[in-house]
Amino acid sequence: MEPRWKGKGLKDKALAEPVSKIVSQLQSSLIQSDAHGLLAGCSVLIEVESEQTDLLDRACFGGRIITAEKDKDLFRLGLEEAFYLCHSLKCLKIVGGDNCSKNDVELWQCMISKKSTFPDFYKAYSHLRMKNWVVKSGSNYGVDFVAYRHHPSLVHSEYAVLVLSEGEGEVNGRLRLWSDLHCTTRVSRGVVKTLLVLKINKNGNGTASPSYLEKYTVVERTVTRWHPEQCREDHMIVEKRTKELEAPVKASLKTKFIQNHDVKLKQGLVGTIRNLSLVRVSLFFVSIFLIVSCCLMDCLN
Repeated sequence: MEPRWKGKGLKDKALAEPVSKIVSQLQSSLIQSDAHGLLAGCSVLIEVESEQTDLLDRACFGGRIITAEKDKDLFRLGLEEAFYLCHSLKCLKIVGGDNCSKNDVELWQCMISKKSTFPDFYKAYSHLRMKNWVVKSGSNYGVDFVAYRHHPSLVHSEYAVLVLSEGEGEVNGRLRLWSDLHCTTRVSRGVVKTLLVLKINKNGNGTASPSYLEKYTVVERTVTRWHPEQCREDHMIVEKRTKELEAPVKASLKTKFIQNHDVKLKQGLVGTIRNLSLVRVSLFFVSIFLIVSCCLMDCLN
């Protein structure tokens, strides 16, 4: 499926500022400012300056919270977004309710306690983010995530993403029934998205530490609906194909007919000319015979 840009010239704008470049700028800015986030429930709050607000928005991390502060802005990050900035990009430190900074293992365990499916969901999220896809919540479309080629203001999302776990019980119980599969693919098609299923295989590794993430594997599968009418031969299509196949044959036969007709016509003209020549010769001899006969008659008289 081709990307659906939201306006003319937006594709060129996206190519001029790739997501990877914006994320790199955000990473550098957060490292320089020694940014800290506060773990609050199932989200992380981060206070940033106006420059970082712009970078967070352009890189599509979290959502801005309107406050009375003029110099600084407050952003709410999802668990996967916050851990990606902390663990993968190493540009954010997160503190808990005790105001103490948490290391990766402590933060990992804390997030699992808040969301049991976090290891699978984070692996899927980071898998797409590392491929420079913009990943946002897919709750509006009945899926886990939606993936954008660039900022949502420039282009529509291309994939509706479901996260499944391979080799053990499904993490979210999705696609177990045919009815769920049909409904999900129908909804995805209705909003012009391709259903992307990411199967996470832990390969026998547990969830005790984020270091196991490197041993997890991700299998990507796209699912589309089968339309019976697209596989049936339409009468008009068959007739059109028949005409297309018959056209070269008819043209070839017409060419051969013209060639044969020309040959026969030439042969007929040659025969006619020969016959006329014979008639002229015969008339010549008849004329001579008549002249001689007339002379003999005059002599006898």
